[in-house]
This record gives sequence, C-alpha cells and structure tokens, in this order.
Amino acid sequence: MGYEPKTKATDVDVDAFIAGSPKPADGAVVCALMGKVTGLKPRMWGPTLVGFGEREYDLAGGKKGRILAMGFSPRSGQLVFYIKHPEGWEERLARLGKHKTGKGCLYINKLADVDPGVLEDLIAAAWRETDKI
Repeated sequence: MGYEPKTKATDVDVDAFIAGSPKPADGAVVCALMGKVTGLKPRMWGPTLVGFGEREYDLAGGKKGRILAMGFSPRSGQLVFYIKHPEGWEERLARLGKHKTGKGCLYINKLADVDPGVLEDLIAAAWRETDKI
C-alpha cells in the first residue's frame, strides 16, 4: 500500500472553521493577513490547519509529498504559525512581542501580544523564501 499523508487539503469551509475555532477574531485577522501577503485563497489542510499555497517535500525512498506552503491554526491556547524561518528571523522575533518558537512553528497566545507590523513583515519575508508550487 502507498503512502497516504495525514495532512492533506480538504473542502471544509475555512470561514466556518475559523468562526467555530477557539480564537475566531484573531483567526480571521491572521487569515486576512496571510491572504493579503500570498494573494491566495485559504484552504483547509486536515481538520485544523488553514493553509495558503502548496509545496513539495521529500519522503523516504525518493518519493515526494505535498503540504501547505504556509499556514496557521487558531488553537485554544495559542495561534500556531507554520511559516518558513526567513533571513532576519531572529531580529524580527526580537521586535515581535510575546511569542514562543518550536521546530518550524511560531506560537502567539493572542494577536494583542505582538506588533502587527512586525508580524506582517515576518509573514511576508517567510512567504518570499517559501518554495511554492
């Protein structure tokens, strides 16, 4: 049997998902911001990820997979951003405001905790460096 990705694009309504999420107001703002930066419409990936664009990644055995190029999830404890770490990442984070980082993710409790201009700059820089298909 072939590889079946856990996270794949779905036809779930993005606006309905965000409206029913734990952080609907912040989720709507982030969705609009990522749409502005990417010029793309959002699409759900799996049950909880709002994604923009697609990219290819390598799998074992020389196979390729597809995943969202950039996205976020409005979870109960925090907003989780799935964005590339662009050049100047650390400098931008130093100016962002209250946040945490993990492997490939940026975590923000609420948008009021961060500088919106720095967040937009960070997302735009990440998008410019993302390999998109």
